[in-house]
Amino acid sequence: MKYGFIGCGNMAAAIINGALAKGILAKEDILASVKTESSAKRIQETMGIACTTDNLSVASQADYLFLAVKPQFCEEVALEVRGKRKKGQVLVSIAAGKTLAWLKEKFGENEKIIRTMPNTPALVGEGITGVCPDDLVSREETDLVLELLNSFGKAAVVTEPILDIVGAVSGSSPAFVFMFIEALADGAVAEGMPRAQAYTFAAQSVLGSAKMVLETGLHPGALKDMVCSPGGTTIEGVNVLEKEGMRSAVMDAVRACIAKTKKL
Repeated sequence: MKYGFIGCGNMAAAIINGALAKGILAKEDILASVKTESSAKRIQETMGIACTTDNLSVASQADYLFLAVKPQFCEEVALEVRGKRKKGQVLVSIAAGKTLAWLKEKFGENEKIIRTMPNTPALVGEGITGVCPDDLVSREETDLVLELLNSFGKAAVVTEPILDIVGAVSGSSPAFVFMFIEALADGAVAEGMPRAQAYTFAAQSVLGSAKMVLETGLHPGALKDMVCSPGGTTIEGVNVLEKEGMRSAVMDAVRACIAKTKKL
């Protein structure tokens, strides 16, 4: 079984490294193609996988072909490989905004296609990926892709309308969380904490809080209430965030991301 990647940037590397680390794939199972010879050489040396500048070579050999290029390059790739891919191949797209209908129009109506939406925490083994297979993909094929995507975090099957929401609530949201961590640290620095120490305390608090949501199964509001002692310091801070419109600002940001995705 061969696994091909057209494009080998951060997300493709996260998938490959996760699968290799968990022993799901071996290096000889993997093929990749990139734009330049220098990039191909670097990937061969650093990742130990076969890498070329020939998209057709990868597309014609892979049983599972990951479309891992930026959305604006998807049509160019489709024109290059349409009708020349390995028979029975499953195409796995990680391109934002490219619907199953669009992918079928460009790659072929009778092709097996799975849309996915991973996020950048995949780079540290804590990603979350939405997965949407079309009707031609078997349960076994979907499960195999889920196993690969679970190797660098978590993955779950969702409907296609939900996938655009996944792109915002998990794909874009790390940027919002980084801004929150930076703001927490800035507040601490303003009161005298060294910056490097402030980033560590803020980031670890966010990490621990997220883990509490995932592992306790409690509603985030209930966990918030546990921290807010009557007449205490935390409720004073919560009051400020509510007055400044934190909730509505975050909701508006998520909805803006979804609106932009639908225009891609």
